[in-house]
Amino acid sequence: MTTTINRIYILSAIALLIYLSWYYMFYGMTMNMDPVQTWSSLDIFNLFVMWAIMMAGMMLPSALPVILLIDKVNRQKLQRQQTVTPTLFFALGYLLAWTLYSALITFIQYYLHHLELLTPMMDSGSTLFSGAIFLVAGIYQFSSLKQSCLNYCRSPLTILSNGWRQGVWPAIEMGLKNGAYCVGCCWFLMAILFVSGVMNLTWILLLTIVVIIEKSMPKGDIISKFLGAVLILLGISYMV
Repeated sequence: MTTTINRIYILSAIALLIYLSWYYMFYGMTMNMDPVQTWSSLDIFNLFVMWAIMMAGMMLPSALPVILLIDKVNRQKLQRQQTVTPTLFFALGYLLAWTLYSALITFIQYYLHHLELLTPMMDSGSTLFSGAIFLVAGIYQFSSLKQSCLNYCRSPLTILSNGWRQGVWPAIEMGLKNGAYCVGCCWFLMAILFVSGVMNLTWILLLTIVVIIEKSMPKGDIISKFLGAVLILLGISYMV
């Protein structure tokens, strides 16, 4: 009974975090639309917060299989009275990886605004830039790094075979490692938001679905390459 209650608690916590992230994206996501030269340090921090919440809402749903796997193993260990790897701390480590990514892409976006490649509305101000984003994102779908990271994300049992460790800090470390692979898998897909508009909810939802399909659905690796071909064609269409 205790393990069942604990599982409900974990799922409820993750579901609440996903809900709050999407609630923010639908109802609370705002940014300074003035030229970037007028931005304050608070504006840049708000941009980072926006990216961090977006990444939590977009990536946590696709991470649920591995989070549930960690919880399943923990329940088995509890039955044998062994030390566990706290599931929520694993999820915290996973989110930490995407938070670090959010910090990086915040400064990239700030720099792109300075180059006037992004408009004050946070979408692409250049068809050449848009085409380049689509083209590079498409090519990356076929890269060995993308496929290696995707294979890891699609096979969460790898975590068990690569040194399962117990305790709070090891749980965060495992989550951070898993999150790093997911960043490697999906980081350039997120850059497509620079074309569509960083706060474009339609594209945010579409990319979330794409990530879930790639990481969780049968033949997701093949779908990933099909998506790459589509992105390359889009890129070419923008550039010619």
